[in-house]
Amino acid sequence: MGNSENIIELKHITKSFEDGFAAVNDFNLEIKRGEFVTFLGPSGCGKTTTLRMIAGFETPSSGEILLNGEDISHLPPHIRPINTVFQRYALFPHMNIYENIAFGLKQKKTPKAEIKKQVKKVLELVDLEGFEHRNVSTLSGGQQQRVAIARALVNKPEILLLDEPLGALDLKMRKEMQLELKNMHRELGITFIYVTHDQEEALTMSDKIVVMSAGEIQQIGTPEDIYNEPKNTFVADFIGESNIFNGIMTGSMKARFAGGEFITVDDVKEGTQITAVIRPEDVQIVSPSEGQIKGIVSDVIFKGMHYEITVESGRYEMVIQSTKSATVGDQVGMKVEPDGIHIMIAEDHTNYFNVDMNRDHRLEYNGTILDTSLTKIIKGSKRNEDKQLVDANGEIIDPDKIRIIAAIEPGDIKMTDDAEEVLYRASSPA
Repeated sequence: MGNSENIIELKHITKSFEDGFAAVNDFNLEIKRGEFVTFLGPSGCGKTTTLRMIAGFETPSSGEILLNGEDISHLPPHIRPINTVFQRYALFPHMNIYENIAFGLKQKKTPKAEIKKQVKKVLELVDLEGFEHRNVSTLSGGQQQRVAIARALVNKPEILLLDEPLGALDLKMRKEMQLELKNMHRELGITFIYVTHDQEEALTMSDKIVVMSAGEIQQIGTPEDIYNEPKNTFVADFIGESNIFNGIMTGSMKARFAGGEFITVDDVKEGTQITAVIRPEDVQIVSPSEGQIKGIVSDVIFKGMHYEITVESGRYEMVIQSTKSATVGDQVGMKVEPDGIHIMIAEDHTNYFNVDMNRDHRLEYNGTILDTSLTKIIKGSKRNEDKQLVDANGEIIDPDKIRIIAAIEPGDIKMTDDAEEVLYRASSPA
C-alpha cells in the first residue's frame, strides 16, 4: 500500500502515441488527500493528457497510476471514483437541470428520494436553488458550468478533475468562479485536480502547482514558491512577468548583471555563472545617483492598478511596475533590495578565455589590446604618474602574477570580415 496521505501517485508515467510523439515523459507526482492541485503550462505541454490518464480516458504507455495505493492504470473510467468537468460542459440539451444532475445517480439505480435529496444539496452548493426545471439552453455560461460541476459532485467522487472549466467564460465571470471553486473545495474537502494555462487561476486557487513544459514537470510547489522561487528560466518567464538577466557572482552574496553590481540573499560561489530574476514590482525608480543602475525611460503604459514602465540601460531593458508614473526620455536610477533578486545557477553558454596583462599594464588577447579599465577589474589598483598599474600600497603590479579570465556571452559576439576589427579569426569547416 502507498502512503495513506496520498490519494493519487503517478510513478514514471509516459504517454507516447503511434507516431512516436511523447506527450508525457517520466511524470512523477504525489497528490495528498484533499489537496487542490493545478497542472499549469502552455498548450501542448501534456497537462490534459495527464488528466485523461488519471480519469481513465487514456492508458499510460508505461508507469503506474496508484489510487489509495492500488494500481488503476488499466481500470476503465466508470469504475474509478473520479469525475471530470470539461471545458465544453457536455450537458444534455434535452434534459432540464434536475435531470442533468440526477443522470449519474439514476444510472446507479439510486432510490428516487435519495436522488431528490442529493440534487437539492448540490444545487444549494452551486447557488442554483429553484433552477431544477429550467432548460439548459436558458442558462448563462457561468450557470451551465455550475450545473456541470453539480452533476460531477452529486456522485460523491473521491477526486474531481477539472479540464480548463472556466476557459469559455468572460473575465469577470471567470474571476467569480475561481473564488466559488475554491470555496467549494474548502467546504467539500475532496481532492481537486485542475488543468489550466492561466497562471492567475493557478495562483488564486491552488494548494500545489505543477508547472509543465514539453511533457515534463518543470517545478512543483505552492503558489508562493512557484512565483518567488522559480527553479529555471521557463518557470520564471511563464509565471507572472519577470526581468531575466545573465550574470556572475562577484563575491559572497554579490552578483553582477544588467550592468550593475547587486547584493543578494542567495549565497552562491564566487565566479558562478547565474541567471538573475527580478519581478517588475520589486524594482524601485530613484534618482540616477541613488540607483544601482541607471537608464532612460522608453515606454510608459497605464494598467489601471499600476504603471508599466520600461527603462533601457545600455543593451539591457528593465520592466517596472509602479503606482507612480514616469516621463519617456527621463534618466532614472533603478534600485532592487536583496530579497527582490532571485538567483539561479545558469546553463552556461558563455565563452571563457584567458587574457594576458602585458608589460605596459594593458589587457591583451590574440595580439589585440582590449579597451577596458584594469583599475575597475583589480580592486584597489590605480595608475601612477608613469601610467603603470600599482596596488593600494603603491607597489607596481607584476603582470605575471595576475590571472584574468574574460567571459563573452554568445549574443555579444559579432562576425566581421574586417581584419582590423577582429579579436579572433576562425575558418568554417569544409
